[in-house]
Amino acid sequence: MNQATQYKGNDKLLFGIIFGVIAFWLFAQTTLNINVVMSKDLQMDTSMMNIAVSITSLFSGIFIVVMGGLADRIGRVKIILLGFIFSIIGSMLVGLTPVGPMANPTLITGRIFQGLSGACIMPASLALVKAYWDGTDRQRAISLWSIGSWGGSGFCALFGGLMAQNIGWRYIFFMSAAISVIGFLMVKDTPESKVQQSGNPTLDIAGIFTFMVVMIALQVLVSKGGEFGWLSLLTIILAVLILVFGVLFFRIENGKKNAFIDFNLFNNPIYTGATISNFLLNGVAGMLIVSLMLLQVGGGLSAQTAGLLTLGYAIAIVAFIRVGEKLLQRFGARKPMIWGSIVVGISIALLLPTNLMTETYKILAIISYTLFGLGLAFYATPSTDAALSNLPEAQAGAGSGIYKMASSLGAAFGVAISAGIFTGFSSINTSGNIIDQIISFAGRQDNIAIREAAMIALLFNLCMVILAIISIMKTIPKNK
Repeated sequence: MNQATQYKGNDKLLFGIIFGVIAFWLFAQTTLNINVVMSKDLQMDTSMMNIAVSITSLFSGIFIVVMGGLADRIGRVKIILLGFIFSIIGSMLVGLTPVGPMANPTLITGRIFQGLSGACIMPASLALVKAYWDGTDRQRAISLWSIGSWGGSGFCALFGGLMAQNIGWRYIFFMSAAISVIGFLMVKDTPESKVQQSGNPTLDIAGIFTFMVVMIALQVLVSKGGEFGWLSLLTIILAVLILVFGVLFFRIENGKKNAFIDFNLFNNPIYTGATISNFLLNGVAGMLIVSLMLLQVGGGLSAQTAGLLTLGYAIAIVAFIRVGEKLLQRFGARKPMIWGSIVVGISIALLLPTNLMTETYKILAIISYTLFGLGLAFYATPSTDAALSNLPEAQAGAGSGIYKMASSLGAAFGVAISAGIFTGFSSINTSGNIIDQIISFAGRQDNIAIREAAMIALLFNLCMVILAIISIMKTIPKNK
């Protein structure tokens, strides 16, 4: 290892890293709640705003493995600092997005930079945690890191709603830029950590390009397919691109030295199970955007009021995330990962009865969001520790990158698919004639289509939780 081997991580470095993590998960992810307000202010259509919401996680997911590999090669501290610079640029672009014809390109560019920031900071910081902390100190560092990521995502809806209602949504992103500057200054003097490389490995351009084409085409198809028409020529072209470049990607990467994604990492079932379940549970972020849109569009709540309902989510995930650490130490990774996933499933089930009156549904939403935070708190540290502990040192950055790619892509596609289902069924089923033939909808009857669409989208999220539980049971061993 080419690093300061005597150096031990301290709280200044750890909290500097956490500032970078929350710039992504707290500030950038506020769009899950404030997208309705932003689209009105910027005069953007809903489908384009849905792309702006999810494209940050998409670009984070596309480049996170690349940046993790680069962090191993050229230095983890350098890549973290680059991530802070991307965060500052992206946050300022989003905050300064003008109304009019330049709104779309400015907002989308800013959101892409925010995604690239997450791609730099998350894998490099996890690799740095693995390098500079050991044993129980590492588990504490992972727990606090997880508070920044999972806790940040827990507070994002509440924080975004309060800011948008009382100060203005643009100031969210100005604050994000300021936090990134502080984090940069806290991390910049850290001794470098990287892996000594034999020879001069080249960047896998072909693998990165084919993967990018597949992910972007899939994102556009999911977000805009209903608008294009599912049997239209453009939709068919996108589907063909996904299939052709997907096959090319696997052929290019399979068995290739210095591959963009090292498939050999997935020979380890524990790492594989942690990564797959991480993808699926992050995809359940779609539950948030659907329920918050339902409460605002169907129930007439403001972004602030809807965000306040998520307070229990934020409190639970921060309060109990170190309980997940203790459960890991006592029971191993498997049990708390399964328990956490079951609690998340129960939280989604509580949101399914969209046929109820708004006041009753708000009570269920408060309980649901609290259980959602509790379940993720139980899951987060055991899953992350299971993945990191089973990585060889030389692949810590790349392996952490794949694990966090699962987080970002899971969130991107979970949000995009859930929002797509919600928007699509809301517009197609304008008369509300599918589920209401079986279930009676109380209260207003002019929003039945919206409530049915939300129920269908939430069922999709429940299916992802069930698949996550199955993947954990199949891959994570019963022993500690």
